[in-house]
Amino acid sequence: MGGYRVTENASLASRNTLRVDVRADWLLELTDAARLPDVLALPAIASTPLLALGEGSNILFADDFHGAVLAMATRGVHVEEDGDVARIAVAAGERWDDFVRWSLSQGFAGLENLILIPGTVGAAPIQNIGAYGVEVAEFIEAVEAWDRTTRKVVSLDRTACAFAYRDSLFKREPDRYIVTAVRFALPRKRELRLDYAGIGDQLKRMGIVTPTPFHVAEAVVHLRTRKLPDPAVIGNAGSFFKNPQVDTETAAALKRDHPDMPQWPIADDAVKLSAAWLIESCGFKGLREEDAGISNRHALVLVNHGRARGDQLWALAQKVRRGVEERFGILLHPEPKVIGASIDT
Repeated sequence: MGGYRVTENASLASRNTLRVDVRADWLLELTDAARLPDVLALPAIASTPLLALGEGSNILFADDFHGAVLAMATRGVHVEEDGDVARIAVAAGERWDDFVRWSLSQGFAGLENLILIPGTVGAAPIQNIGAYGVEVAEFIEAVEAWDRTTRKVVSLDRTACAFAYRDSLFKREPDRYIVTAVRFALPRKRELRLDYAGIGDQLKRMGIVTPTPFHVAEAVVHLRTRKLPDPAVIGNAGSFFKNPQVDTETAAALKRDHPDMPQWPIADDAVKLSAAWLIESCGFKGLREEDAGISNRHALVLVNHGRARGDQLWALAQKVRRGVEERFGILLHPEPKVIGASIDT
């Protein structure tokens, strides 16, 4: 019948962008979402832990995975309604960056700030990916998923997805939902988001006076390639730590002690801090221990210089967390999912 392939004792070295050489007991590659119930019912799979994996750009394997890894390889982009706001259904296995570029080529706006983010469309709502002042949740109308509890396909609207900063229902209940498709609502026209992390300055350098979504995307590409290491060149999972959020009283105390600390008010009683600034202030930028390191281009990026094991990378990440907590009293939390290690809260 086709629609999937099963491999026993499979290497995951090429399926995570940190290039950690680990193995999974089983690897399930799914090309037809309709076959998902059949795959999950296979005797060897039904009784083992399951991990859904896109391009592996938001995960650190600290050890082998003793269970089944499900790789969504489904494809398809369908415009269901094309008016001032287009409604578009996208299969979970589509590459995120390919979809962003396609949306721009079709004249849709909104995703330009999210260009060049690695990963798949199905992974985007799980992490609620964001960059340069934009989160994907702003443009998601609904997420289709297989509910392992009810054994049914469900469609969850934006409210039901419970999106938050780098968070969602799917991240909080990883053993229940498997994302199979995402439905987007993309406008034809939208006020551009230009006031974050140097986009305006980059547009000026490009000589752009009246920017379009294409120009913003080009500016973001320039910024990302200049600041962030390319996973194709050196193993990494992008920003490894979330920007911490603190209450206004804590933020004010930190500002008194560290006047040059960047801070961004995000609510009446909450302030976002720069994890990169905290890490760099502790002297960790460019640190290397054997093949595990912190990028010398961006302090948020954990890198694999060659043959670093997952536990070595996690040990370095823990060293960074301890250093920041000891100096600033702030405990950083990883953005990627860490497999095979405990995470302090």
